[in-house]
Amino acid sequence: MQKDNNLPHIPVLLNETINSFKDIKEGIFVDCTLGYGGHSVKTLKNYPHINLIGIDRDLEAINFSKERLKEFKDRVKFLHGPFSQKIKEIDFSKVTGLLADFGVSSLQFDKLNRGFSFDSEVLDMRMDQTSDFSAKEVVNFYPQNRLEKIFKDYGEVKNAKKIANAIVNYRANKKINSAKELADLIAKNSPKKGKIHPATLVFQAIRIEVNKELDEITTLLDFLEEKKPKGAIVSFITFHSLEDRLIKNRFKKWAKSCICPQDNIKCICGNNNELGVILNKKPITASKDEIAQNPRSRSAKLRSFKFKG
Repeated sequence: MQKDNNLPHIPVLLNETINSFKDIKEGIFVDCTLGYGGHSVKTLKNYPHINLIGIDRDLEAINFSKERLKEFKDRVKFLHGPFSQKIKEIDFSKVTGLLADFGVSSLQFDKLNRGFSFDSEVLDMRMDQTSDFSAKEVVNFYPQNRLEKIFKDYGEVKNAKKIANAIVNYRANKKINSAKELADLIAKNSPKKGKIHPATLVFQAIRIEVNKELDEITTLLDFLEEKKPKGAIVSFITFHSLEDRLIKNRFKKWAKSCICPQDNIKCICGNNNELGVILNKKPITASKDEIAQNPRSRSAKLRSFKFKG
């Protein structure tokens, strides 16, 4: 995998993802998380007979991708907003492929003014900067029990209660205005373990809450389950166990032929209720070479499913 230093974001599992759609010949391809166009540009090059709809709630990413994909302008349409809403504007009778990469882009992480970084002087974490709700509201106004819950549910943070308590006590005297301030506070109230920053999982939990990330995924899966796009291939790239579990469990449900209660002695449902097939029983992960060039790819998992034709 060649690294292009002119691009703000390196797409993970690029070749593996594009290859997951190898059976697509034509139709509409939906990139639910367009980002900086890394997956989309290769999809358009490799599959010359498809048209692409790119969705993203980050306007900065949309504008970058419009420029990057301008050679394909007759085959591309852009939608700005959360994919959970924008997919409802698409005619799914013509959709043959759909991709969602649930990772936060490198640019969002690295740009200090976006507030995702531990060193940032702002506390933001919004993927959609037109939204009124940011990490500042979560950190400064959520009651302690709600903070503790999101740290446990979205970050699987072991010392969630201690950190939630520390935040509430600190903000009683002074509002928390920066990600750096928050990261330092978490570090002071966490045991030091290895090379991973002690605030990593707490920041993940806050980011998920701000952007309603798990709700977005669930809504997308519900929509696909309802539409059952004929013959379509859907691929999802996840970056932590919460996301991966949602995809894995839903694929298992979709692939079930018999949906009778487990205590039934005999099948009475017809044993033909599967929506399609899981294309890879185990998730595809990054190679050692990719991880060496892009360490953020080490936690990425790709799962694919093909709906019945």
